Amino acid sequence: MDVYDRLGEEMEIIEYNKLVRDKIPEIIEADGKTAITMSIDGLKLKQALVKKLAEEGEEYLEDLETEEIADLLEILHGLMEVQGVSYEEVERIRLSKKEERGGFSEGLILKKVQS
Repeated sequence: MDVYDRLGEEMEIIEYNKLVRDKIPEIIEADGKTAITMSIDGLKLKQALVKKLAEEGEEYLEDLETEEIADLLEILHGLMEVQGVSYEEVERIRLSKKEERGGFSEGLILKKVQS
């Protein structure tokens, strides 16, 4: 949608409606633009983080860059915070599951199970 500001100059408005990192509005404002935001919490934040996790997962699949892994990890930290669980607790569970079921370092693909 295009609108006109007070000086009669055309302004472009781009709608995103997606979760962004906390400092993104500051970065937008520093670029001379206006960021319109709202805050969410609780279940809405958890849902937005899960959606962001899928989005960043897709981005990682496209370019396989380490930076995308860092983004995924930041989202997981956000999920831990909103769920009220510590990194240490998640790491304890991860290690327990790894001990019991193994990790993914061998790259095993389960093709079939016969009985």
